[in-house]
Amino acid sequence: MPDKRLIALGAAVLAASVVFLFWGGAWRSAYVLELRGIKLGGLICVGTAVGIATVLFQTLSNNRILTPSIMGFDALFILMKTLVVFASAGVAVRTMPTELVFLTDTLFMIGATLVIFLLVLRRARQDIQLLILVGVIFGLLFRTLAGFMQRLLDPSEFAMVQANMFAQFSGIDRQALFIAICLMILVVFWLASKHLVLDVMALGRGPASTLGVSYDRLQVHMLIAIATLVAVSTALVGPLAFLGLLVTALTHSLMQSHRHALQLPGAALMGCLVLILGQTLFERILKLDSTLAVIIEFCGGLLFLALLAKGKVK
Repeated sequence: MPDKRLIALGAAVLAASVVFLFWGGAWRSAYVLELRGIKLGGLICVGTAVGIATVLFQTLSNNRILTPSIMGFDALFILMKTLVVFASAGVAVRTMPTELVFLTDTLFMIGATLVIFLLVLRRARQDIQLLILVGVIFGLLFRTLAGFMQRLLDPSEFAMVQANMFAQFSGIDRQALFIAICLMILVVFWLASKHLVLDVMALGRGPASTLGVSYDRLQVHMLIAIATLVAVSTALVGPLAFLGLLVTALTHSLMQSHRHALQLPGAALMGCLVLILGQTLFERILKLDSTLAVIIEFCGGLLFLALLAKGKVK
């Protein structure tokens, strides 16, 4: 029987989705309803992907204040966008179909991440802490290179890059959203049969290996899943560095359990709820469209400092 807390979260997401779709009599216009439906799909896709990816990464690192962004995913995305604009003088951004841009961004981020970090894992004898340190260094390198090239761009080209620095939930392409959902569903189906193994893996390399878990192989599979989910969400709307931390902290407080059968769906639903409620608040009540990402980063940053001060890292 499903956990009552998951049922309550699912009901809250459903209610928030209905309010988001039909606020202000949107059912009278099929065009408005279609636009809101695509945006709602993007919010659900990003919330689910970021929530699950962060839970997996915290299991992998055995640390509750780390998120995949520390590995340099967001910095890699900004560098990639800057390189494209710098190399083509913005022509590629203006002429390429949106779904092709999304697919190229996703595949490039997944490929680059796996090449860099799987090579590091092999040389470091599967030391995940060293991998995180390398991720931090690469993130700084990516940001430095992106910042240098951005200074060489003219104002119109820099505006193209700047549009990708913060997550934007407006103008999500339908085909890109469909591809993102398909990739996310593949990862979710793989995880559905692995939640018990992930519970054992959270005990650490030694105990998990003693209990029969192929730790190194599962670690690689988890990195592939994390890279895919983060690449999908970032390529779809842009970087959201602290959303995962905010979502997982709320999920841990609600679930009070380390079981992945609760944590993974709980984080997915909580991510959807946070984004849908936040977007509804800013669009329908405060009339401040496209500011949700800034508020999430601000709240997530404060939460990071609070968790760090309290020492809640396990």
